[in-house]
Amino acid sequence: MEFKNVPAIVTGGASGLGEGAARALAAAGCKVAILDLQKEQGEKVAADIGGIFVHCDVSSAESAEAALAAAREAHGLCGIAVSCAGIGPAAKILGRNGVMPLESFSKVIQVNLIGTFNILRLAAADMAQREPNADGERGVIINTASVAAYEGQIGQAAYSASKGGVVALTIQSARELAREGIRVNTIAPGLFMTPMMSGMPQEVQDSLAATLPFPKRLGKPEEFGMMVDQMVRNPVLNGETIRLDSALRMAPK
Repeated sequence: MEFKNVPAIVTGGASGLGEGAARALAAAGCKVAILDLQKEQGEKVAADIGGIFVHCDVSSAESAEAALAAAREAHGLCGIAVSCAGIGPAAKILGRNGVMPLESFSKVIQVNLIGTFNILRLAAADMAQREPNADGERGVIINTASVAAYEGQIGQAAYSASKGGVVALTIQSARELAREGIRVNTIAPGLFMTPMMSGMPQEVQDSLAATLPFPKRLGKPEEFGMMVDQMVRNPVLNGETIRLDSALRMAPK
């Protein structure tokens, strides 16, 4: 798919992997709308890339609908949608303080899985109205899972389940939206230098990097952005979840 002047939305685009995706799309020529809860940081990134910032809670139908409408009014019908918004609190099913509260599990599912589907459904509705290219393609949707979808660690019950759901949604939605000329792919990152990671002590970062087969360093947001770029460019890449993890296979803890 072509990039030049194509309206793109990136949830979680104010920082981390989402920022890497937003910058990559803007550099390729897209008109980017950053959808996030972080207003100050989101506006800063948007100004830097020549895009716009729109406040959005992906777990809310009303908030997401309003955000897509604002992006549509500014740039036109969405042609590329990248979902990076997510949370990852750790909690054991049976911890020292008792059983995991059901609300804790539900919140992660609501943001990570339902939030991803929320953006997918709304972006697809926009894309279905766009004029197709020579291949009949109208849009590209890229979701973010995690290697935890496959090797969830102790304390990641909610996070792993949410990301596993995103993986399962990928081939299903790609098949269903094929008739509309919409491709759907997912990236499953390993250990990346995100704001949460950068806030950890250097010795912790080094210890985590040492678990990576190669390269033995944390991934960079711009490398996540490179995969977003490649997923958009390749017209036959569809229904796929790609691990972006330096050959990492997560240990139990």
